[in-house]
Amino acid sequence: MLKSIEGNFNDPKVNELLKNHFIELRAASPEGSAHVLDIPGLKIPSIKFWSLWKDDQLMGCGALKFLEKNHGEFKSIRVHDNFRNKGNGIKVINHLIDKAKKLEIKRISIETGAGEFFTPARKLFDKCGFKPCPPFGHYTKDINSLYLTKLIDNT
Repeated sequence: MLKSIEGNFNDPKVNELLKNHFIELRAASPEGSAHVLDIPGLKIPSIKFWSLWKDDQLMGCGALKFLEKNHGEFKSIRVHDNFRNKGNGIKVINHLIDKAKKLEIKRISIETGAGEFFTPARKLFDKCGFKPCPPFGHYTKDINSLYLTKLIDNT
């Protein structure tokens, strides 16, 4: 059974996971094309953040940024290394979708990298039903980014 905790940035395990996520994505993204948020960036009022735990082990995390009334963007989706390649990415995304539904979000969008490093993320988003779309929110066309979206059923 998974446990979800909202906004627990001060937990050392969450803090470490987010710092590693930030460092890794900054290193993998070309200059000007990195859109990963650091911890202060995740604390803004238009973003809700959750960590997911299996027993006392941090499985992963993710955030939902409100773009418009019924449109949100997933940010900082990360699965802890101990839980990778075991289907847990889908669990994190499904958890975030459930949270988005409760917040009356009808469309979820994601920006991810277009490079080889981001292939596993793109495969995961495809498996979860996300489809390519034009840039949304503050994004602009960028050969290093891929934009995806999915309508979610709130019933």
